[in-house]
Amino acid sequence: MLRSLAMPIGTSMSHRETTHAGDKCAWPGWIPLVALPAIVSAFRGRLAPWAFMWLLAFAIFLGCKWATWFRARIDGARATPARNVAYLFLWPGMDAAAFLGGGRSVARPRASAWLAAAAKTVAGCVLVWIVARKQPGANTLLDGWIGMLGLVLVLHFGLFHLIALAWQTVGVNAQPIMRSPILSTSPSDFWGRRWNLGFRQLTHGLVFQPVRRRFGSASALLASFLVSGIIHDFVISFPARGGYGLPTGYFVLQGIGALVERSKAGAHLGIDRGFRGWLFTLVCAGAPAYWLFHPLFIRRVILPFFGWLGSL
Repeated sequence: MLRSLAMPIGTSMSHRETTHAGDKCAWPGWIPLVALPAIVSAFRGRLAPWAFMWLLAFAIFLGCKWATWFRARIDGARATPARNVAYLFLWPGMDAAAFLGGGRSVARPRASAWLAAAAKTVAGCVLVWIVARKQPGANTLLDGWIGMLGLVLVLHFGLFHLIALAWQTVGVNAQPIMRSPILSTSPSDFWGRRWNLGFRQLTHGLVFQPVRRRFGSASALLASFLVSGIIHDFVISFPARGGYGLPTGYFVLQGIGALVERSKAGAHLGIDRGFRGWLFTLVCAGAPAYWLFHPLFIRRVILPFFGWLGSL
């Protein structure tokens, strides 16, 4: 069960003991993740909601980077000072062990990969600066959602992919964080192997594994999605000053969907594979996205941000 998120079956007892020992000395890795957002939160009343949102997101990102870097150092990852700085500030992924060394040889990316990443970046720019402003009405929710889609294309699918290719060119094992999520054939496939793998790597190492050792895979899966929801609520609803609980509810629903997919009933219905799995994933992840990027967030944060950009 939950095979896409579980630890390798062949994990040795000595590794488990090492991991338990590492947990006891890993607490300094959490300090920036607590301190940086707390410091930024003190400025919420002095900043525009969109500016506060980006600053808060960056603070959480830096805290998460530090936590994964610290965890990798405890587990024995070693690299040059330049590589360590690059992981912390010049790479959006969260797989510290792979980036800092890993020992895996990396092939130089093909020209087609560069063209695909560039095309996604351009497509996102078209959505943000052309399509959104062509919609009837002024600064509607539709404008905001189109702009959000374009922003995700520009950053997660475009620029972050280009950064991954640049690192691969110089031999660093930096894999794209988006891997054709439209091809997902189950919620586990979508969230575990295709969508924003940087965040998946973060929750897997810092939430899923510790909870799984104590309470089992099902509890660990739900805990991972719950933590994801709380973090998204903090970045989305807190700057918007409303809509609290909707992003968390969205991610809890994703966890339930993954459990249903992995159940006997899910296997009997065929929603863990093929076209039925693809359709179930589309409904599960796509239909309630309204909860994730809720109207208050669009109106109070996203539309003013795109106005500042000059795209609306």
